[in-house]
Amino acid sequence: MQEHDEIAAAAAQFYSALNALFEGDMGPMTEIWSHADDVTYMGPDGGFQVGWQDVRADWEKQAALKLGGRVEPDGMIISQGSEIAITHNYEKGANVNTGEVSGTVLIRATNLFRKEEGGWKMIGHHTDSLPFLNR
Repeated sequence: MQEHDEIAAAAAQFYSALNALFEGDMGPMTEIWSHADDVTYMGPDGGFQVGWQDVRADWEKQAALKLGGRVEPDGMIISQGSEIAITHNYEKGANVNTGEVSGTVLIRATNLFRKEEGGWKMIGHHTDSLPFLNR
């Protein structure tokens, strides 16, 4: 049960970091992610980044947009092994820019975590596409 709670906490840290990113703060996202070459990000804009350098660059672009709003996980299911954990859930919320809702969010998400140096770090994030973000 302790491992399950640690994974739930890591997932909560990711969503907290995501919401900070919507306000332009990249710091928490840098903390939750592994900085390894095998991490992957397939976000709601349809991209596919591999390796921390490319993943970080994509998150930095998003932080610069200051999309505003909040997204929260809903209905999370956690699967875990001793070194790898996966969460599946919906992401619900909205991006709000300059007081106007710029896009409603209701998508599926899969998050992957790996135990690194005694803690759980994100190694993958994959979501459905959002039409208002598609490239």
